[in-house]
Amino acid sequence: MPQTIKLHRVLAAKPERVFRAFTEPDAKAQWLPPNGFTATIHEFDMRVGGRYKMSFRNFTTGHSHSFGGEVLELVPNERIKWTDEFDDPNLPGTMTLTVEFKTVSCGTEIYILQEGVPDMIPAESCYLGWQQSLIKLAMLVEPEINM
Repeated sequence: MPQTIKLHRVLAAKPERVFRAFTEPDAKAQWLPPNGFTATIHEFDMRVGGRYKMSFRNFTTGHSHSFGGEVLELVPNERIKWTDEFDDPNLPGTMTLTVEFKTVSCGTEIYILQEGVPDMIPAESCYLGWQQSLIKLAMLVEPEINM
């Protein structure tokens, strides 16, 4: 039975900057892959109906897996919803990810809902990977560098 993953995080950055980290390919390639992985963006059209394709490469083994999908909703600085499908036939089905951004006194509160995670992926591994990615997201968006 496909799983649902729910995450919540508060970042000390404005929603505009956090939103940009999800919608700019070079930024997403930097923070999204969990520890021990690199990312390559193959296609990235962030508009409703647009498609994207990326791959993660395991730095230890050199093996990679690719995935992609379609942007379903895009409300600047408020909400993004897209699909994810793995190219690996052993990881069937379509996942749906929804990210909501909310302005709070110290920055941005984000809620992530990942639905339809294939049974072969343990939920705890999914949570661990997301936690690592969100730490990297914070390191990207929280510093105020004015040069």
